[in-house]
Amino acid sequence: MAVPPLFSPIPPAIHPRYAAIEAHTTAWAEAHRIGSAELRQRLVRHEIGAFASRVIPLGCEEVVQTLADFVLWLFGLDDGVCEESSLGQRPGDLSGALHRLLRVAQAPEAPLWLDDPLANGLRDLRRRIDRWGTASQAARWVGCLREYAFSVVWEASHRSANTVPDLEDYTLMRLYDGATTVVFPLLEMAHGYELPQQERDHRAVRAAEEMASFVITWDNDIFSDHKERAGEGYYLNVLRVLEAEGLSHDKAMTAAIAQRDRVLCAFVRLVDHLAEVGSPQLRQYVGGLKSFVRGSQDWGISSIRYTTPDDPAGLPMVFSDTPTDDRPEPLGIDAIAWWWDVLPPAALPAGTLLPTQQPRRGGLIGAR
Repeated sequence: MAVPPLFSPIPPAIHPRYAAIEAHTTAWAEAHRIGSAELRQRLVRHEIGAFASRVIPLGCEEVVQTLADFVLWLFGLDDGVCEESSLGQRPGDLSGALHRLLRVAQAPEAPLWLDDPLANGLRDLRRRIDRWGTASQAARWVGCLREYAFSVVWEASHRSANTVPDLEDYTLMRLYDGATTVVFPLLEMAHGYELPQQERDHRAVRAAEEMASFVITWDNDIFSDHKERAGEGYYLNVLRVLEAEGLSHDKAMTAAIAQRDRVLCAFVRLVDHLAEVGSPQLRQYVGGLKSFVRGSQDWGISSIRYTTPDDPAGLPMVFSDTPTDDRPEPLGIDAIAWWWDVLPPAALPAGTLLPTQQPRRGGLIGAR
């Protein structure tokens, strides 16, 4: 089944230095020997620099470059270790390898695993994170990397047993194993600000982040389905999960698109409201979340990672202005049902605070 044009109400954009960023990422991958030579050759053709440039279309070029190199590093880890190596079939051993990498991220100055290309690449990335971010942003980046590592071990447990989780578990796992949360701190770094803690910890802001992760990963599952089915070995995406629950492939595609459409409508409604009532930093941050969502979409339909020109995937070339499902009710997935609790009412006047907010100079404050 060809993928129909997906709903996207967010305008596209790309950093003007995307070509230079792309070239640097190719050189960085070679210099650090990320993955095998064959894997590197594949990855540098995927336009990962363009991806980072779409996610952060404005702001500090060095941070966009750091994001591009980091995403390539993540693909080197995910493709080369978690999915295509025997380690991906051994959750316990994979957990040990990921914890060693996490230690490098925590303590890049320590002389650990100096002959390991992934460790050395991560060490370089952490030093650049320290250069462009605050101490708390760097700590959040490491914390999000830990969430990612924990979730891919969970996924490896299914791979080793050749099992498919139910939709509830898959949704929770996918919020983290897509590595979306690891990008969030760089959205701030690229513009030289830090989100105030009382806004960062607000439930509505956390819901907006998770909604963005949901849409990005559901889109990725839809765009990558053809590639994954044509490959060898185990694969896992939302279409396979829905099929395991009794839907045909066509109906699973329709259901997944409706799910991402409903969440995307809720996401836009929420972040537009937060931009009205939040601090200037929060306004910048939710704008970054929107760019992350749209940038992932534009890259997903254009990168040969998913279009697979030797065996065309049937991806759309444009996006739709109309959602297939814009109902205001939750999706019926308990792990994320709380998102709809923090949405502003549909007819809320501009400038009205959410029920969990109190007026404060400079932004939001969560109920205690």
